[in-house]
Amino acid sequence: MKKIITYGTFDLLHYGHINLLKRAKEQGDYLVVALSTDEFNWKEKQKKCYFEYDKRKQLLEAIRYVDLVIPENSWDQKISDVKEFKIDKFVMGDDWAGKFDFIEEETNTEVIYLPRTPEISTTQIKKDLEAKQND
Repeated sequence: MKKIITYGTFDLLHYGHINLLKRAKEQGDYLVVALSTDEFNWKEKQKKCYFEYDKRKQLLEAIRYVDLVIPENSWDQKISDVKEFKIDKFVMGDDWAGKFDFIEEETNTEVIYLPRTPEISTTQIKKDLEAKQND
């Protein structure tokens, strides 16, 4: 069984997220999603999510491509997650290209950067909503 892992916040879940999760799952048999906690998002990224962690986790668990959702509490947990869950492939969007190559160097896990769905992003949704409020 080939195990895959990906990481993300997955706030304001949209079809770009679904595309990424589907393509990640196509890389193997079992998809683990490490979901950024509210505390991690605030401490490390100064981002406040629209949906709290438990709601975002519930949404991800309802997606057929996702087999397991675990919390992402720190940037440093990636190597330990790869080892603990016996991950074969580490998958991220290509906006992160090169940032996680160290995982391939430190483990036997292949790192893959998948193309994003170009016309959609959570950031763009937030900007569009803000613009509509100002109309």
